[in-house]
Amino acid sequence: MKKYSFLLMLMVSSLHLNAQKVAFEEYDLNNGLHVILHQDKTAPLVVTSVLYHVGAKNEEEERTGFAHFFEHLLFEGTENIERGDWFKLVTANGGRNNAYTTDDFTYYYEVFPSNNLELGLWMESERMLHPVINEIGVETQNEVVKEEKRLRYDNSPYGNWIFEVRKHMFAKHPYKNIPIGKMEHLDAATLDEFIAFNKKYYIPNNAVLVVAGDFEMEATKKMVADYFDEIPRGEAVKFNRIDETPITNPITAEAFDKNIQIPALFTAYRIPEKTSRESKVLDMISTYLSDGNSSKLYRKLVDEKKMSLQVAAFNMSMEDYGLYVILSLPLGDTTLSAIRDEIDEEVEKIQSDLISEKDYKKLLNKFESDFVDSNGSVEGIANSLAEYYTIYGDTDLINSEIDIYRSITREEIREVANKYLKPNQRLTLNYLPESN
Repeated sequence: MKKYSFLLMLMVSSLHLNAQKVAFEEYDLNNGLHVILHQDKTAPLVVTSVLYHVGAKNEEEERTGFAHFFEHLLFEGTENIERGDWFKLVTANGGRNNAYTTDDFTYYYEVFPSNNLELGLWMESERMLHPVINEIGVETQNEVVKEEKRLRYDNSPYGNWIFEVRKHMFAKHPYKNIPIGKMEHLDAATLDEFIAFNKKYYIPNNAVLVVAGDFEMEATKKMVADYFDEIPRGEAVKFNRIDETPITNPITAEAFDKNIQIPALFTAYRIPEKTSRESKVLDMISTYLSDGNSSKLYRKLVDEKKMSLQVAAFNMSMEDYGLYVILSLPLGDTTLSAIRDEIDEEVEKIQSDLISEKDYKKLLNKFESDFVDSNGSVEGIANSLAEYYTIYGDTDLINSEIDIYRSITREEIREVANKYLKPNQRLTLNYLPESN
């Protein structure tokens, strides 16, 4: 009976995965705007989103923070949406909206009842065509961004660890900075510089529009054409990758944080870009090491040896490079060096031995489950479609990326761990309480 129950579970699981296939249609307008449409009538909701291929890495050396600043600035208003009315207009029509900035892109979206699709399209076309960029908006958002930096970084426990890691891992590439940037750069910027940034990057041929949810296909195509077709094409954006010199000697550093009492250990490695197969292998390694209470590092350092309060391994994947980071907070009198030795031992096991078949199957099941979850809402689907198109150049990866993870072997996991997680290629950062 148990055997048949297991087989039934497998069949149900397989059907569930197959049912997750995301259908979409994509095309370009004459001005270069890429359009992706995903119809899903299971709920009376529709998402309109625009991803602009501009992030922190596109900023000038002395003007960091521009991309993130624009994420705020472009909610100030347009020629046809009064200053302060953007969020009022959304909520008054039963919607919600948000935006976020990464090192590589900036993403805006609205979620409306499906009968307000046209409103969402109009608002995003207004943002692209008629933004109002003036002194009062710049000054207002400057203060907003400064407050965000104080809350998220300057006055938050462990808030600046990522900046400390990046500045050691990248010497030339803009990834050495974090998206929020330096406030003195924003203070020094002129209005003309903000206008120029908008003109350069916020153009249809540097963007992708996604509509996902409950809508009629042909009517939506007409609305997209009506609101976006006449927006002028901009000059083609040139993306020049900056190559870093390989790290061949270990880096050891200290940083101090006035907001903490417990030190932290950060170990970081520079790894390949997000689109590489090796980056996905490293995703699996991080899950193997620290995802959940049964993971290798958590069970060893937190449960068994009682050496750590917390431990985590994660792949910060980006368009040009990535960072593989392992962090731990010691418990009691445990030293950071003792924790590092224990972590190294687990990494060395992956480098020398194949992970067990049981652990390998557990990994695959985890990624299968995450794949299903990622396509579980129209918001998530809209975001994924935009990112797969922009970063990977292959929108259909929303359906097929899981096959890449399925094809990764235990031998490949060992090989990639040996290649990228070497002691001579890493930063060891002791992140310490600042003494008074």
